[in-house]
Amino acid sequence: MVSETSLSDLNLIKRGKVRDIYDMGDALLMVASDRISAFDVVMPEPIPDKGMILNQISLYWFGIMAPLVANHVISGDVKDFPPACRPHAQALEGRSMLVKKAAPLSIECVVRGYISGSGWKSYRKTAEVCGIRLPEGLQESDKLPEPIFTPSTKEEVGVHDINIDFETACQRVGREVAEKVRDLSLSIYAKGAALALEKGIIIADTKFEFGLVDGELVLIDEVLTPDSSRFWPLATYRPGGAQPSFDKQYLRDYLESIKWNKQPPAPHLPEDVIANTRAKYLDALKAITGSDYGL
Repeated sequence: MVSETSLSDLNLIKRGKVRDIYDMGDALLMVASDRISAFDVVMPEPIPDKGMILNQISLYWFGIMAPLVANHVISGDVKDFPPACRPHAQALEGRSMLVKKAAPLSIECVVRGYISGSGWKSYRKTAEVCGIRLPEGLQESDKLPEPIFTPSTKEEVGVHDINIDFETACQRVGREVAEKVRDLSLSIYAKGAALALEKGIIIADTKFEFGLVDGELVLIDEVLTPDSSRFWPLATYRPGGAQPSFDKQYLRDYLESIKWNKQPPAPHLPEDVIANTRAKYLDALKAITGSDYGL
């Protein structure tokens, strides 16, 4: 694991809930830590190897989606990183990528293929999600007639993103860009969901981020990971309630069970919860990429 001080000689410009970003001059170094957050609060204990797992899943999907959309990845191989990274090669191996500098859009691009989470809560109240009317009589976790694009605002760490309708997304980023990222998001989701289904995983919903590099729209951040998506095992899928998952829903369910108020500070995690959460991330890595990368 990369400690918060082990790269102190590099130029840290942003520390997110999970990723640390360093300015390398012409490029950025993105390092996926083992931190884990739930309900927008970072837990006190890390999940061993989580950063490496997320990074490898993202690199896998960036490659798969390259024919559909350009992305910000320059390299995921430490040997290609700038000389300043060489003393940290061991710490960075597997959990980092060198990326182009992009100007992120101010919306999160959420695609839902199944009704769950905040979408389910919204549907129960209004029969709509982000202004999109859905059929009557849906059960929790039902597959939607077709995937829907349900954007949200992109807020700072510790502030919940807010679901918005498409017209509000147009106001934030411009209609042409909003239409383009909507279409790209639906295409990426369709391709990813179909491939995952062949491997026994339902991708119920996910979120993408896009940015501009020299005026070109590119896919950035992470792609179809257990942190940005709901992964359900196909073998146990039964609509009508919440589903077991490969993602951090297990951790959320534990935190709900102990009646945590979802405000900092987060409670300490028992060893079995840490181990079980790690196992779910590792299962997702193996299922999607076909490799456990020696973890």
